[in-house]
Amino acid sequence: MTCASRFPIQIIGERISPGYASTRAMLDADDFAGLQKLAVRQVQAGASYLDIHVGTRGPRDLPFVTKLVRSIQEVVEVPLCFDMPEIPVLEAAFLAYDRRKARGALPLLNSLTEQRWALMELHRRHPFRVVVMASERVVDGAACSNDTAEDIAATARRVALRLNSEFGVAQSDVFVDVAVRAVIVDTKGLNRATLDAIRLIRNDSALGGIHIMGALTNIGQQMPAKAVDGSNLKHALENAFLTIAVPNGLDTVMGTPWIGYRPLAAEDHVMSVYREFLDQTGSAALRTIRRLYRP
Repeated sequence: MTCASRFPIQIIGERISPGYASTRAMLDADDFAGLQKLAVRQVQAGASYLDIHVGTRGPRDLPFVTKLVRSIQEVVEVPLCFDMPEIPVLEAAFLAYDRRKARGALPLLNSLTEQRWALMELHRRHPFRVVVMASERVVDGAACSNDTAEDIAATARRVALRLNSEFGVAQSDVFVDVAVRAVIVDTKGLNRATLDAIRLIRNDSALGGIHIMGALTNIGQQMPAKAVDGSNLKHALENAFLTIAVPNGLDTVMGTPWIGYRPLAAEDHVMSVYREFLDQTGSAALRTIRRLYRP
């Protein structure tokens, strides 16, 4: 585990992604040296995995995917997480991946849903660990959002057990992404549902050894930069979520390793307002969230 003096969690470094302008510029320019430096920085800051996302370029340029995977593995020894939804792109990434350069560790596929089960055909040729999106399920052939803790936990159980029975995937090779929701539009108690789902999954005896994770950057989307108390509001919200989620059973985050995730004290302004927000829905929830950044 990384960050033992902060939270007992492992971090999947998320910075090799076109979602970050500086990384997108490096990807567009074939700046492999710059991408290597970014990989090394994340690992030195504590990343246990590195997420690799190349956006729309992947399907158009499979040799680029191959070169990127190999160049990253030249400079770091942590396993890679492939965040690419297209099967040909994933195939190219898995073929380029060298387990010997990751100390024997399997790569991680990000991410599987019940509606995208065809991705698992790759597992027969290229064994991998897998991220399962538990925020949606299939109803009558269509994807349906899971908005309750019970639905999230039930989806996690169903998919994890199916992975084991059909492909022999061990529970310890499954990462359940419970979905961290943006607070600014959460009028349905979705943050509370996610936190309760973590506890339900961790306490499920059929899912012993499973990993529970979330992508933290979602929680502060569209929020102002600073809280009333002057703190970095988005980062404080991430820490507030983790302060509750980690004791519930969350053990992995998709995030920026050098940020430094730390528990918040009960009297911390963001922490106290977030706890109050969790017990509310509708307009009351939105009014409470505004207190984070309005005097």
